[in-house]
Amino acid sequence: MNDIQIAALLGRAALEVWPDLPPDAQRLLFKAATGDAVSANMLATALHDRHPRTAHPPKPTAIA
Repeated sequence: MNDIQIAALLGRAALEVWPDLPPDAQRLLFKAATGDAVSANMLATALHDRHPRTAHPPKPTAIA
């Protein structure tokens, strides 16, 4: 098994269990996967689209 195959298997596994990972583990994986702000933004968008429950809740509005 080569590095590309290993990365693909681990990547699929990470996507599958992402919402169940503790936030610290999510941050470690996210940081290891991204090297710049552009890739970080693209990955964050993809993860939030794929796992909406990991998205930040909307900001509360003022009560009138």
